[in-house]
Amino acid sequence: MSTAIDEALEIFCRGATEVLVLNELVEKLKLNRPLRIKAGFDPTAPDLHLGHTVLINKLKHLQDLGHEILFLIGDFTGRIGDPTGKNITRQPLTTEQVLENAKTYESQIYKILDPNKTKIVFNSQWLDSFSAKDLISLAAKQTVARMLERDDFSKRYRDGQPIAIHEFLYPLLQGYDSVELKADVELGGTDQKFNLLMGRELQKIYHQSPQIVITMPLLEGLDGVKKMSKSLDNYIGIAESADTMFGKIMSVSDELMWRYYELLSFISLSEIVALKEKVQDGMNPRDVKILLAKELITRFHDANAATEAEARFHQQFSQGLIPEDIPEVNIAPQGQSIALVHAMKEAGLTKSTSEAMRMISQGAVKIDGERVGSTDHQLKKGERIVVQVGKRRFSKINVSESKPK
Repeated sequence: MSTAIDEALEIFCRGATEVLVLNELVEKLKLNRPLRIKAGFDPTAPDLHLGHTVLINKLKHLQDLGHEILFLIGDFTGRIGDPTGKNITRQPLTTEQVLENAKTYESQIYKILDPNKTKIVFNSQWLDSFSAKDLISLAAKQTVARMLERDDFSKRYRDGQPIAIHEFLYPLLQGYDSVELKADVELGGTDQKFNLLMGRELQKIYHQSPQIVITMPLLEGLDGVKKMSKSLDNYIGIAESADTMFGKIMSVSDELMWRYYELLSFISLSEIVALKEKVQDGMNPRDVKILLAKELITRFHDANAATEAEARFHQQFSQGLIPEDIPEVNIAPQGQSIALVHAMKEAGLTKSTSEAMRMISQGAVKIDGERVGSTDHQLKKGERIVVQVGKRRFSKINVSESKPK
Protein backbone atom coordinates (compact mmCIF):
# COMPACT_ATOMS: atom_id res chain seq x y z
CA MET A 1 0.00 0.00 0.00
CA SER A 2 1.07 3.57 -0.61
CA THR A 3 2.07 5.89 2.20
CA ALA A 4 -1.00 8.06 1.48
CA ILE A 5 -3.36 5.11 1.95
CA ASP A 6 -1.57 4.05 5.13
CA GLU A 7 -1.96 7.54 6.55
CA ALA A 8 -5.62 7.68 5.53
CA LEU A 9 -6.30 4.31 7.16
CA GLU A 10 -4.77 5.54 10.42
CA ILE A 11 -7.23 8.44 10.46
CA PHE A 12 -10.19 6.25 9.48
CA CYS A 13 -9.38 3.80 12.28
CA ARG A 14 -8.47 6.24 15.07
CA GLY A 15 -10.80 5.70 18.02
CA ALA A 16 -13.00 3.28 16.08
CA THR A 17 -14.31 0.12 17.72
CA GLU A 18 -14.65 -1.77 14.43
CA VAL A 19 -14.03 -1.16 10.73
CA LEU A 20 -16.01 -3.59 8.59
CA VAL A 21 -14.52 -4.57 6.24
CA LEU A 22 -10.98 -3.17 6.37
CA ASN A 23 -9.70 -4.70 3.12
CA GLU A 24 -12.77 -3.33 1.29
CA LEU A 25 -11.96 0.14 2.66
CA VAL A 26 -8.45 -0.20 1.22
CA GLU A 27 -9.94 -1.01 -2.19
CA LYS A 28 -12.23 2.02 -2.04
CA LEU A 29 -9.29 4.27 -1.11
CA LYS A 30 -7.38 2.92 -4.11
CA LEU A 31 -10.09 4.40 -6.35
CA ASN A 32 -8.45 7.75 -5.58
CA ARG A 33 -11.73 9.67 -5.37
CA PRO A 34 -13.61 11.34 -2.52
CA LEU A 35 -15.68 8.74 -0.67
CA ARG A 36 -19.31 9.46 0.20
CA ILE A 37 -19.35 9.22 4.00
CA LYS A 38 -22.71 9.09 5.75
CA ALA A 39 -23.68 9.57 9.39
CA GLY A 40 -27.31 9.75 10.45
CA PHE A 41 -28.79 11.57 13.42
CA ASP A 42 -32.40 11.38 14.53
CA PRO A 43 -33.47 14.79 15.87
CA THR A 44 -34.96 13.36 19.07
CA ALA A 45 -33.74 16.22 21.30
CA PRO A 46 -33.16 19.91 20.53
CA ASP A 47 -29.48 20.06 21.44
CA LEU A 48 -26.43 18.02 20.60
CA HIS A 49 -24.05 16.99 23.37
CA LEU A 50 -20.43 15.85 23.45
CA GLY A 51 -21.53 12.24 23.02
CA HIS A 52 -22.85 13.13 19.56
CA THR A 53 -19.60 14.85 18.67
CA VAL A 54 -17.62 11.60 18.81
CA LEU A 55 -19.11 10.86 15.39
CA ILE A 56 -19.00 14.47 14.20
CA ASN A 57 -15.32 14.75 15.12
CA LYS A 58 -14.61 11.67 13.03
CA LEU A 59 -16.53 13.23 10.15
CA LYS A 60 -14.37 16.35 10.51
CA HIS A 61 -11.16 14.33 10.30
CA LEU A 62 -12.40 12.52 7.19
CA GLN A 63 -13.63 15.80 5.70
CA ASP A 64 -10.12 17.18 6.12
CA LEU A 65 -8.88 14.22 4.05
CA GLY A 66 -11.05 15.47 1.20
CA HIS A 67 -14.00 13.08 1.48
CA GLU A 68 -17.64 14.06 0.94
CA ILE A 69 -19.62 14.29 4.18
CA LEU A 70 -23.33 13.44 4.13
CA PHE A 71 -24.89 14.56 7.40
CA LEU A 72 -28.24 12.84 7.35
CA ILE A 73 -31.00 14.16 9.59
CA GLY A 74 -33.56 11.40 10.10
CA ASP A 75 -36.63 13.59 10.13
CA PHE A 76 -38.72 10.69 8.75
CA THR A 77 -37.22 7.89 10.86
CA GLY A 78 -37.28 10.18 13.90
CA ARG A 79 -41.05 9.97 13.73
CA ILE A 80 -40.76 6.18 14.09
CA GLY A 81 -38.17 6.23 16.86
CA ASP A 82 -35.12 3.97 16.91
CA PRO A 83 -35.75 1.23 19.50
CA THR A 84 -31.99 0.63 19.92
CA GLY A 85 -31.19 0.00 23.56
CA LYS A 86 -34.81 0.33 24.61
CA ASN A 87 -36.73 -2.37 26.45
CA ILE A 88 -40.06 -0.81 25.56
CA THR A 89 -41.60 0.56 22.40
CA ARG A 90 -40.34 4.10 21.93
CA GLN A 91 -42.90 6.86 21.54
CA PRO A 92 -42.62 8.58 18.14
CA LEU A 93 -42.10 12.33 17.89
CA THR A 94 -44.50 14.68 16.15
CA THR A 95 -43.54 16.30 12.85
CA GLU A 96 -43.33 19.66 14.60
CA GLN A 97 -40.94 18.34 17.26
CA VAL A 98 -38.70 16.72 14.66
CA LEU A 99 -38.48 19.84 12.48
CA GLU A 100 -37.76 22.13 15.43
CA ASN A 101 -34.98 19.85 16.67
CA ALA A 102 -33.56 19.50 13.15
CA LYS A 103 -33.13 23.28 12.89
CA THR A 104 -30.87 23.36 15.94
CA TYR A 105 -28.80 20.45 14.59
CA GLU A 106 -28.05 22.34 11.40
CA SER A 107 -26.63 25.32 13.28
CA GLN A 108 -24.72 23.28 15.87
CA ILE A 109 -22.82 20.91 13.55
CA TYR A 110 -21.09 23.82 11.85
CA LYS A 111 -19.21 24.43 15.07
CA ILE A 112 -17.16 21.42 13.93
CA LEU A 113 -17.80 20.73 10.24
CA ASP A 114 -17.02 23.04 7.32
CA PRO A 115 -20.41 24.29 6.05
CA ASN A 116 -19.01 24.64 2.52
CA LYS A 117 -17.97 20.99 2.42
CA THR A 118 -20.89 19.38 4.26
CA LYS A 119 -24.08 18.21 2.60
CA ILE A 120 -27.08 18.07 4.93
CA VAL A 121 -29.79 15.69 3.75
CA PHE A 122 -33.17 14.76 5.21
CA ASN A 123 -34.45 11.23 4.67
CA SER A 124 -37.99 12.56 4.28
CA GLN A 125 -36.83 13.65 0.82
CA TRP A 126 -37.25 10.08 -0.39
CA LEU A 127 -39.16 8.29 2.37
CA ASP A 128 -42.14 10.68 2.37
CA SER A 129 -42.88 9.53 -1.15
CA PHE A 130 -42.75 5.83 -0.26
CA SER A 131 -45.97 4.09 -1.18
CA ALA A 132 -47.43 1.11 0.65
CA LYS A 133 -46.14 -1.01 -2.22
CA ASP A 134 -42.61 0.41 -1.80
CA LEU A 135 -42.64 -0.26 1.93
CA ILE A 136 -43.89 -3.83 1.53
CA SER A 137 -41.28 -4.44 -1.15
CA LEU A 138 -38.55 -3.22 1.17
CA ALA A 139 -39.87 -5.29 4.10
CA ALA A 140 -39.84 -8.38 1.88
CA LYS A 141 -36.07 -8.15 1.60
CA GLN A 142 -35.51 -9.27 5.21
CA THR A 143 -36.93 -11.93 7.51
CA VAL A 144 -38.30 -11.82 11.04
CA ALA A 145 -35.54 -14.23 12.08
CA ARG A 146 -32.94 -11.76 10.81
CA MET A 147 -34.55 -8.93 12.76
CA LEU A 148 -34.59 -11.00 15.93
CA GLU A 149 -30.81 -11.31 15.70
CA ARG A 150 -30.64 -7.73 16.96
CA ASP A 151 -29.81 -7.79 20.66
CA ASP A 152 -32.57 -5.55 21.96
CA PHE A 153 -35.24 -7.27 19.85
CA SER A 154 -34.13 -10.76 20.88
CA LYS A 155 -34.03 -9.81 24.56
CA ARG A 156 -37.49 -8.33 24.48
CA TYR A 157 -38.78 -11.39 22.61
CA ARG A 158 -37.24 -13.75 25.19
CA ASP A 159 -38.65 -11.68 28.06
CA GLY A 160 -42.13 -11.67 26.58
CA GLN A 161 -42.10 -7.91 26.07
CA PRO A 162 -44.05 -6.57 23.09
CA ILE A 163 -42.32 -5.57 19.86
CA ALA A 164 -44.42 -3.43 17.55
CA ILE A 165 -44.20 -4.35 13.87
CA HIS A 166 -43.24 -0.79 12.90
CA GLU A 167 -40.05 -1.13 14.98
CA PHE A 168 -38.75 -3.68 12.47
CA LEU A 169 -39.04 -0.99 9.82
CA TYR A 170 -36.51 1.32 11.46
CA PRO A 171 -33.32 -0.61 10.56
CA LEU A 172 -34.72 -1.26 7.08
CA LEU A 173 -35.34 2.42 6.46
CA GLN A 174 -31.97 3.43 7.89
CA GLY A 175 -30.36 0.87 5.62
CA TYR A 176 -32.32 2.14 2.65
CA ASP A 177 -30.94 5.64 3.33
CA SER A 178 -27.51 4.23 2.40
CA VAL A 179 -28.96 2.89 -0.85
CA GLU A 180 -30.50 6.25 -1.71
CA LEU A 181 -27.27 8.12 -0.89
CA LYS A 182 -24.98 5.51 -2.47
CA ALA A 183 -22.83 5.70 0.65
CA ASP A 184 -19.29 4.36 0.53
CA VAL A 185 -18.88 4.52 4.31
CA GLU A 186 -21.32 4.85 7.20
CA LEU A 187 -20.39 5.84 10.74
CA GLY A 188 -22.39 5.09 13.86
CA GLY A 189 -22.16 4.20 17.53
CA THR A 190 -21.55 0.62 18.60
CA ASP A 191 -25.26 0.36 19.44
CA GLN A 192 -26.02 1.02 15.75
CA LYS A 193 -24.02 -1.91 14.35
CA PHE A 194 -27.08 -3.95 13.31
CA ASN A 195 -28.59 -0.98 11.48
CA LEU A 196 -25.30 -0.11 9.77
CA LEU A 197 -24.83 -3.67 8.56
CA MET A 198 -28.39 -3.61 7.25
CA GLY A 199 -27.25 -0.82 4.94
CA ARG A 200 -24.54 -3.10 3.56
CA GLU A 201 -27.03 -5.91 2.95
CA LEU A 202 -29.56 -3.70 1.20
CA GLN A 203 -26.91 -2.11 -1.01
CA LYS A 204 -25.91 -5.59 -2.21
CA ILE A 205 -29.56 -6.38 -2.98
CA TYR A 206 -29.84 -3.10 -4.93
CA HIS A 207 -26.62 -3.97 -6.81
CA GLN A 208 -24.44 -1.33 -5.16
CA SER A 209 -20.98 -1.68 -3.73
CA PRO A 210 -21.59 -2.31 0.01
CA GLN A 211 -20.65 0.48 2.37
CA ILE A 212 -17.84 0.21 4.89
CA VAL A 213 -19.18 0.23 8.45
CA ILE A 214 -17.23 2.12 11.10
CA THR A 215 -18.54 1.88 14.66
CA MET A 216 -17.44 4.40 17.25
CA PRO A 217 -17.55 3.85 21.03
CA LEU A 218 -20.32 5.38 23.09
CA LEU A 219 -19.09 8.21 25.29
CA GLU A 220 -19.80 7.77 28.98
CA GLY A 221 -21.58 10.63 30.67
CA LEU A 222 -20.35 12.65 33.63
CA ASP A 223 -21.21 9.79 35.99
CA GLY A 224 -18.68 7.59 34.18
CA VAL A 225 -21.21 4.75 34.03
CA LYS A 226 -24.09 5.27 31.59
CA LYS A 227 -23.65 6.63 28.08
CA MET A 228 -23.99 10.39 27.82
CA SER A 229 -27.65 11.29 27.59
CA LYS A 230 -29.74 14.35 28.17
CA SER A 231 -32.51 12.21 29.67
CA LEU A 232 -30.03 10.94 32.30
CA ASP A 233 -28.76 14.47 32.98
CA ASN A 234 -25.15 13.31 32.65
CA TYR A 235 -24.36 15.30 29.54
CA ILE A 236 -22.36 18.32 28.38
CA GLY A 237 -24.32 20.20 25.74
CA ILE A 238 -22.31 21.89 23.00
CA ALA A 239 -24.70 24.86 23.15
CA GLU A 240 -24.28 25.31 26.92
CA SER A 241 -22.48 28.34 28.31
CA ALA A 242 -18.69 28.31 28.55
CA ASP A 243 -18.87 28.43 32.35
CA THR A 244 -21.26 25.47 32.49
CA MET A 245 -19.11 23.44 30.11
CA PHE A 246 -15.94 24.24 32.05
CA GLY A 247 -17.46 23.25 35.38
CA LYS A 248 -18.88 20.00 34.04
CA ILE A 249 -15.62 18.97 32.39
CA MET A 250 -13.69 19.71 35.58
CA SER A 251 -16.14 17.50 37.49
CA VAL A 252 -15.29 14.30 35.60
CA SER A 253 -13.03 11.77 37.25
CA ASP A 254 -9.34 11.64 36.37
CA GLU A 255 -9.85 8.23 34.76
CA LEU A 256 -12.76 9.41 32.62
CA MET A 257 -10.73 12.44 31.56
CA TRP A 258 -8.47 10.24 29.43
CA ARG A 259 -11.47 8.66 27.76
CA TYR A 260 -12.70 12.15 26.85
CA TYR A 261 -9.27 13.04 25.51
CA GLU A 262 -9.20 10.00 23.22
CA LEU A 263 -12.70 10.54 21.84
CA LEU A 264 -13.14 14.31 21.90
CA SER A 265 -9.75 15.99 21.63
CA PHE A 266 -8.19 16.94 18.31
CA ILE A 267 -4.63 16.64 19.63
CA SER A 268 -2.62 13.69 18.37
CA LEU A 269 -2.43 10.33 20.10
CA SER A 270 1.28 10.94 20.74
CA GLU A 271 0.43 14.19 22.54
CA ILE A 272 -2.10 12.35 24.73
CA VAL A 273 0.54 9.76 25.60
CA ALA A 274 2.93 12.58 26.50
CA LEU A 275 0.33 14.13 28.84
CA LYS A 276 -0.20 10.76 30.55
CA GLU A 277 3.54 10.48 31.11
CA LYS A 278 3.64 13.97 32.63
CA VAL A 279 0.86 13.02 35.06
CA GLN A 280 2.77 9.87 36.00
CA ASP A 281 5.80 12.10 36.65
CA GLY A 282 3.82 14.29 39.04
CA MET A 283 1.82 16.76 36.96
CA ASN A 284 -1.55 17.53 38.55
CA PRO A 285 -4.37 15.82 36.55
CA ARG A 286 -6.44 18.92 37.22
CA ASP A 287 -4.12 20.93 34.96
CA VAL A 288 -4.54 18.38 32.16
CA LYS A 289 -8.31 18.58 32.62
CA ILE A 290 -8.13 22.36 32.27
CA LEU A 291 -6.36 21.95 28.92
CA LEU A 292 -9.18 19.70 27.71
CA ALA A 293 -11.87 22.07 28.95
CA LYS A 294 -10.24 25.01 27.19
CA GLU A 295 -9.84 23.06 23.94
CA LEU A 296 -13.50 22.06 23.85
CA ILE A 297 -14.81 25.47 24.86
CA THR A 298 -12.65 27.11 22.20
CA ARG A 299 -14.19 24.76 19.64
CA PHE A 300 -17.78 25.49 20.59
CA HIS A 301 -17.39 29.12 21.69
CA ASP A 302 -13.99 30.81 21.21
CA ALA A 303 -10.59 31.17 22.85
CA ASN A 304 -11.59 34.24 24.88
CA ALA A 305 -14.60 32.42 26.32
CA ALA A 306 -12.35 29.53 27.33
CA THR A 307 -9.86 31.83 29.06
CA GLU A 308 -12.59 33.74 30.89
CA ALA A 309 -14.32 30.52 31.99
CA GLU A 310 -11.05 29.25 33.43
CA ALA A 311 -10.53 32.51 35.33
CA ARG A 312 -14.03 32.42 36.81
CA PHE A 313 -13.58 28.77 37.75
CA HIS A 314 -10.39 29.60 39.66
CA GLN A 315 -12.08 32.55 41.35
CA GLN A 316 -14.86 30.32 42.59
CA PHE A 317 -12.93 27.23 43.58
CA SER A 318 -9.25 28.05 43.96
CA GLN A 319 -8.82 31.30 45.87
CA GLY A 320 -8.68 29.80 49.31
CA LEU A 321 -12.37 28.91 49.34
CA ILE A 322 -12.09 25.30 48.21
CA PRO A 323 -8.84 23.31 47.86
CA GLU A 324 -7.71 22.35 44.38
CA ASP A 325 -7.20 18.67 45.23
CA ILE A 326 -10.35 17.28 46.77
CA PRO A 327 -10.87 13.57 47.46
CA GLU A 328 -13.50 12.13 45.16
CA VAL A 329 -16.02 9.42 45.98
CA ASN A 330 -18.69 7.66 43.94
CA ILE A 331 -21.89 6.83 45.81
CA ALA A 332 -24.62 4.60 44.43
CA PRO A 333 -28.02 5.10 46.08
CA GLN A 334 -30.52 2.27 46.36
CA GLY A 335 -33.25 4.37 44.77
CA GLN A 336 -33.25 7.58 42.77
CA SER A 337 -31.65 9.64 45.53
CA ILE A 338 -29.70 9.43 48.76
CA ALA A 339 -29.96 11.57 51.88
CA LEU A 340 -27.10 14.02 52.22
CA VAL A 341 -26.43 12.83 55.77
CA HIS A 342 -25.89 9.27 54.55
CA ALA A 343 -23.68 10.48 51.67
CA MET A 344 -21.57 12.50 54.12
CA LYS A 345 -20.99 9.44 56.27
CA GLU A 346 -20.18 7.25 53.25
CA ALA A 347 -17.75 9.87 51.95
CA GLY A 348 -15.95 9.93 55.30
CA LEU A 349 -16.89 13.52 56.07
CA THR A 350 -18.55 12.49 59.33
CA LYS A 351 -18.37 9.42 61.52
CA SER A 352 -22.15 8.98 61.66
CA THR A 353 -25.38 10.30 60.23
CA SER A 354 -26.23 11.87 63.58
CA GLU A 355 -22.99 13.86 63.41
CA ALA A 356 -23.88 14.88 59.87
CA MET A 357 -27.31 16.09 61.01
CA ARG A 358 -25.70 18.04 63.84
CA MET A 359 -23.21 19.72 61.53
CA ILE A 360 -25.99 20.71 59.11
CA SER A 361 -28.08 22.10 61.98
CA GLN A 362 -25.06 24.17 63.10
CA GLY A 363 -24.73 25.65 59.60
CA ALA A 364 -21.35 24.01 59.09
CA VAL A 365 -22.17 22.17 55.84
CA LYS A 366 -22.00 23.68 52.35
CA ILE A 367 -22.70 22.27 48.90
CA ASP A 368 -20.72 24.00 46.16
CA GLY A 369 -20.18 26.92 48.49
CA GLU A 370 -23.85 27.28 49.47
CA ARG A 371 -24.90 26.56 53.04
CA VAL A 372 -27.27 23.59 53.48
CA GLY A 373 -30.40 24.57 55.36
CA SER A 374 -32.12 21.24 55.95
CA THR A 375 -31.09 17.89 57.40
CA ASP A 376 -33.55 16.30 54.93
CA HIS A 377 -31.55 17.40 51.88
CA GLN A 378 -31.48 14.71 49.18
CA LEU A 379 -28.87 14.10 46.46
CA LYS A 380 -30.23 12.80 43.17
CA LYS A 381 -28.58 10.38 40.77
CA GLY A 382 -26.27 12.21 38.39
CA GLU A 383 -25.43 15.02 40.82
CA ARG A 384 -21.75 15.98 41.12
CA ILE A 385 -21.11 18.27 44.07
CA VAL A 386 -18.43 19.48 46.44
CA VAL A 387 -19.47 19.05 50.07
CA GLN A 388 -17.68 21.07 52.74
CA VAL A 389 -17.94 20.33 56.46
CA GLY A 390 -16.45 22.99 58.69
CA LYS A 391 -13.35 24.74 57.37
CA ARG A 392 -11.15 21.81 56.40
CA ARG A 393 -13.20 18.79 55.38
CA PHE A 394 -14.08 18.52 51.68
CA SER A 395 -15.26 15.78 49.34
CA LYS A 396 -16.31 15.69 45.72
CA ILE A 397 -19.34 13.39 45.67
CA ASN A 398 -20.58 11.79 42.45
CA VAL A 399 -24.01 10.19 42.85
CA SER A 400 -23.77 7.47 40.23
CA GLU A 401 -26.02 4.71 38.91
CA SER A 402 -23.85 1.91 40.24
CA LYS A 403 -20.62 1.21 42.01
CA PRO A 404 -17.59 1.67 39.75
CA LYS A 405 -16.02 -1.60 38.66
